Amino acid sequence: MDEDSLLAEQIAYYRARAPEYDRVYAEREDLRKLLALADVLPVAGDVLELACGTGQWTGALAARARSVTAVDASPEVLGIARARVTSANVRFDRADVFQWQPPRRYDAVFFAFFLSHVPPSRLGDFWNTVAAALAPHGKAVFIDEGPAAAAREEVASDVRRLDDGSQYRIVKVLHEPAELTGELAALGWSADIRPREEFIIGIAEPRSVPVTWRAQPPLA
Repeated sequence: MDEDSLLAEQIAYYRARAPEYDRVYAEREDLRKLLALADVLPVAGDVLELACGTGQWTGALAARARSVTAVDASPEVLGIARARVTSANVRFDRADVFQWQPPRRYDAVFFAFFLSHVPPSRLGDFWNTVAAALAPHGKAVFIDEGPAAAAREEVASDVRRLDDGSQYRIVKVLHEPAELTGELAALGWSADIRPREEFIIGIAEPRSVPVTWRAQPPLA
């Protein structure tokens, strides 16, 4: 399967999965605890959220931000997100991040559980898009599954199955923090990426300026 077809199938998977999307948050306490990170991560001012899904993170971002522009390629998940998050400072837009360019600049760009769906061959282009969306001194903040999540077979696999038995191929790259830090450095970014249980949490800035946590993000 060529890469464009694979990415189209990945979008189709998330469109079809929309009714099932939130189940994992209901079932896993560690994911619910992650939402508390919004209180310690540098997301403020005007925020762009990429691949917002059903808005699990959008409301938490909106509580801290002046405005949130939440983007996703799936109209089905955006419909759920709009019903969940009705804050006046949130705007939802439908866009395929791989085909989209930001129309303006933001103080922070946030994405949760999306970086692992970026093909390695498009990593540079993706981070160029993020850089184009950032205002001076802005930061990219991201959360994803890390290598420790590979113990769960359904995470490590690049095939996903839905309740109706349908199967979809997706991109799944479990980044190791040190390796990803090096890759970002080669792309002109300074990054602080830390493991947290099965997850990785990162802050990156498109300059040779060190970035650090203001506090250790608690998961408990």
